Amino acid sequence: MAVKDVVVVSVPVSDPERAKTFYVDQLGLELRRDDSSVPGMRWIQVAPAGSSTSLTLVTWFETMAPGSLRGLVLTSSDLQGDYGALTARGVEFEGPPQRQPWAMEAVLHDPDGNGIVLQQA
Repeated sequence: MAVKDVVVVSVPVSDPERAKTFYVDQLGLELRRDDSSVPGMRWIQVAPAGSSTSLTLVTWFETMAPGSLRGLVLTSSDLQGDYGALTARGVEFEGPPQRQPWAMEAVLHDPDGNGIVLQQA
């Protein structure tokens, strides 16, 4: 198969600056690109350090309502520690990490309500 990697996942947001602040300052992702050279489109791309997959915070897809993303899973090597650090930075979780049959998980939402699962295998 010629397809070999996921490069970008679009995350629908209503306010690009607010979303950027959340993903970079609170969630701790690195800013890879913030470009508004195309009229009417601000390309904000964030990613975990060292990741080949990044998130693009989008406002221009009419069929992707802000907050409609579910099932975005980010991995952690220390879920309990990350949960504590992120909570201290103002990230709100649905509850503390829980053991699931497949992994430990904690669910959070960005300011628009997009669902993110922080998971430790």
